[in-house]
Amino acid sequence: MAQSLRENLQTVADPVHLQSTVEEVFGTMLGAQCEMVPCTGAVASETITSVVGFGGILTGACVFRCDSGTALVIAARLTGMSFTDLDDTVKDAIGEICNMLAGAWKGKVPDLSAQCGLSIPAVITGSNYNIHVQAPEFRLHHCYRFEGSHFEVTIICDGLQ
Repeated sequence: MAQSLRENLQTVADPVHLQSTVEEVFGTMLGAQCEMVPCTGAVASETITSVVGFGGILTGACVFRCDSGTALVIAARLTGMSFTDLDDTVKDAIGEICNMLAGAWKGKVPDLSAQCGLSIPAVITGSNYNIHVQAPEFRLHHCYRFEGSHFEVTIICDGLQ
């Protein structure tokens, strides 16, 4: 890899890395096959979002967002338990999925893997909120479906060395 990630921006920002990351994490951890679907912009009345920050040679965040029903399905698959509301275990599960996605995504680029750390996941629940980053270097945003459940994954880079 070159001295600077900026010199290889196309490699770092390649959407194929995000697609393969989602397939790997959901396939391995949930036994679920995901398919990428067009993003419609429709937002459920209640959503749950997890954010894991990147720090080091790349700064930014991995953002995972889904509706409450999808969160319950993901938590059930991760823990082997059933859930009826967004309790702390469900929130922890969504945070952990985001953490796994962030780690697997940065692992696709060797220099990024070695020189970029991850924050502890932050989890947000509610409705009618947006996460805004001013003038990102790049942004990858994909929407997925598995077994009738939908979710979004966004990689935002606001700084690149």
